[in-house]
Amino acid sequence: MSNFVDQVRITAKAGNGGNGSASFHREKYVMNGGPDGGDGGCGGDIVFYADVNMHTLLDFRFRSKYTAENGGDGTGNRCTGKRGEDLVIKVPVGTVIRDDETGRIMADMDKAGESRVLLKGGKGGWGNQHYATSTRQAPNFARPGVRTEIRTLRMELKTIADVGLIGYPNVGKSSILSVVTSARPKVGNYHFTTLTPNLGIVRRYGQDIVLADIPGLIEGAAEGAGLGHDFLRHVERTRLLLHVVDISGSEGRDPLDDLDRINTELDHYGDLSERPQIIVCNKTDLPGAEENLKRMRALAEGMGCPVFAVSAATHEGFDALLDETARMLETLPPILHYEEEEEELPPADPDAFEIVMDGPVFEVTGPGMERLIDSVNFDDTESLNWFHRTLRRLGVIDALREKGAGEGSTVRIADMEFDFVE
Repeated sequence: MSNFVDQVRITAKAGNGGNGSASFHREKYVMNGGPDGGDGGCGGDIVFYADVNMHTLLDFRFRSKYTAENGGDGTGNRCTGKRGEDLVIKVPVGTVIRDDETGRIMADMDKAGESRVLLKGGKGGWGNQHYATSTRQAPNFARPGVRTEIRTLRMELKTIADVGLIGYPNVGKSSILSVVTSARPKVGNYHFTTLTPNLGIVRRYGQDIVLADIPGLIEGAAEGAGLGHDFLRHVERTRLLLHVVDISGSEGRDPLDDLDRINTELDHYGDLSERPQIIVCNKTDLPGAEENLKRMRALAEGMGCPVFAVSAATHEGFDALLDETARMLETLPPILHYEEEEEELPPADPDAFEIVMDGPVFEVTGPGMERLIDSVNFDDTESLNWFHRTLRRLGVIDALREKGAGEGSTVRIADMEFDFVE
């Protein structure tokens, strides 16, 4: 398995809220203590943290399920349950997090040390102290905590870099990175020596420039050929592209054709072909370079791209290239940030319900019905009376009657069944 992983899916669940307590005050010489059930604690949140020390999503291949701590249940004497501990998930800087079901961007973790709460823990339920009234002085029921749902998240690592080195395999991108920065990528005279993006920093006139060496692209990369489909995403954030070509044609290809084919792949992947480019003609120390360089300059003039002749082998031509790179970066917009997209949810009515027929059974469903059932103490008359009054207040009784429910009809709410009583 490769140590570099830049796409993963995980499941995450915030903590459930703790249940409220149905408790009554007990004290010597106090005959009828009032309700003193405490509230449940809130569940823990799912928090994402951009860790500058992480460079891959490999860890998530070994662990893919994440659950925050549930809130503690309330207890007597008005004691609120313990709040669940937040679960902090560390990701590399540059990770874009999406909802896997909708594709919605939930967060772009592009700033080192940034923390984002993406899944909120459930609220704790009320204890019975909240349900005491002048006519109901001993409520023997409490509200359960809010249950949270499991969400599937898709994470993509998109490299944070000012400049991307792109081009066919074996044109010298890694060699150039090793010449202009202190990075030491693997260099070899064969295709796909570079299998993962490599980063390096060069300082020019007080300005730090981050360069990314993108694994070699080939024709058909945008459709998945070679390694291009896996790593074109790492070009998306770059502000400037250094398009490296083997100007000597030592691989038996025409460098002008290489330039055109790679730009075609960038265009197929999106608007990457519109990204500003500097054409870097490498291997000028080899035979055939001079003639091809003339042809390249003529082509680039029509494209409006500057051309620089360099040789990674002899370290020549890089001062002028870096000066132009720094100059162009001063005029370009900042690194791309993916804006968070708001979740489109229908207006949530916690009291909304629907009645469906399951054979002869009238089934009442809705977001608040299960919580309502969990709140009832079916061994307590006062709690049952409160349950019936709540159903009537919500319009459930009238809706059942309109659906055809009569005396003795079977009604199901959650996993409880009972007879309909007029």
